[in-house]
Amino acid sequence: MTQTPQAPATEPQLAGVLNFRDLGGLPAADGRRVRPGALFRSGHLAHATEEDAVFLDSLGLHTVLDFRNDGDIAEEGPDVTLPGVRNLNIPMTDPADGKEFWRMVREGGPELLRTELGEGRAAQRMENTYRAMITGKTAEHSRVVHTLAEGSVPALMHCAAGKDRAGLAIAVTLLALGVPRDAIEADYLESNAPHRRYRLRRSAEAGTTPEVQELLSPLFEARTGYLAAAFDALDERWGTTEHYLTEGLGLTDTTRERLRALLLTD
Repeated sequence: MTQTPQAPATEPQLAGVLNFRDLGGLPAADGRRVRPGALFRSGHLAHATEEDAVFLDSLGLHTVLDFRNDGDIAEEGPDVTLPGVRNLNIPMTDPADGKEFWRMVREGGPELLRTELGEGRAAQRMENTYRAMITGKTAEHSRVVHTLAEGSVPALMHCAAGKDRAGLAIAVTLLALGVPRDAIEADYLESNAPHRRYRLRRSAEAGTTPEVQELLSPLFEARTGYLAAAFDALDERWGTTEHYLTEGLGLTDTTRERLRALLLTD
């Protein structure tokens, strides 16, 4: 029997919520750090068990930001209800968007997967999507950081797997907090830990071979090149992180200081 990889003893072992973690402790502006217990990330909450819900309730969350689209929610279900917690849905671009995509992933044979994903096409698809999320979703990312600055903390951000859309929204938020890009990357890559990985389901008829796993793996991994593509797009469009924050996201000094006061600690 295959066993689900377990989280380290220092982390909560949630049965139905993947990729959960507290961003507390990351280095930020002016020698400060992200405040523990203020900003969390995870995969969706639709399959949270009763015990998971009790743990999530213990976090004292103000807001859950869900970046899934209607198709995701139809596929997995709505988030578990947490009493007194505001649920805010802000759909983001998804590299796995569309029924045809999921049909390919779950039912596609080797020949189809080679055509669609082979020879670097899967990784290129991911890089293109990350670039599109930076250049085409500035209004959504602006809403995220302004929502936090307005006092919607503690907050938990998630998408489906907690890797791409949530990963980039977290990255944007951390940029606004003055977290260095290398620290953002290190946290992003934590989604590759075995106990955090998205559990891909293939139909029994299609099966899973080593070749199929290799072809699909770029879609379900956090890779340095994906986040780098997003940062490259940011630099190409706005020149600097500072210009992105002020011109792209519309962050004023006052709003940024309010955000940092809520989410950072000495």
